Amino acid sequence: MGWSLIVSPLRTARFPVPLDWGVPLDGAAVPPARRLVVSIVRSWGVALSGDSLQELELCASEVIANALEHGEARCTVTVRRARDRLRVEVSDPRPTFDRPAAVPEATGGRGLLLVDALAHAWGWHPAGTGKVVWFEFLEPPEGPTGPTHGWGRAYGLRLLRPAAA
Repeated sequence: MGWSLIVSPLRTARFPVPLDWGVPLDGAAVPPARRLVVSIVRSWGVALSGDSLQELELCASEVIANALEHGEARCTVTVRRARDRLRVEVSDPRPTFDRPAAVPEATGGRGLLLVDALAHAWGWHPAGTGKVVWFEFLEPPEGPTGPTHGWGRAYGLRLLRPAAA
């Protein structure tokens, strides 16, 4: 699963490309795919805590694994960032969305319960002949501080001494 980086002219910002990629029908493909989701978010400089990054990775793992298991084919993962939200979408060729009832004795079937508990929002919608399952995490209101060199906004800046009048 190769991907490249586009580097800004000042070499200060990196944006992974592609933002979407195919995941083969293989359980061993889930860990690298979920780690790539986290790598993309880190490369964007999103100020998520370590716990939030782990929760993001867990949600990505669950949704990708479900798509491969129930879609029975390759899936596509897309990572988006808009305003104050991170959105991960996983599309597969199966057009229906069956939410199985949790069986207390079962060893599986609780992945979407985790996504529901950890993500700010999640859902699904039909797409072409298949469907997309998505989840979102909110970015914290306080982002990174320091100079931005024209690549975004700085939050939480404090004046260290009064400005000369």
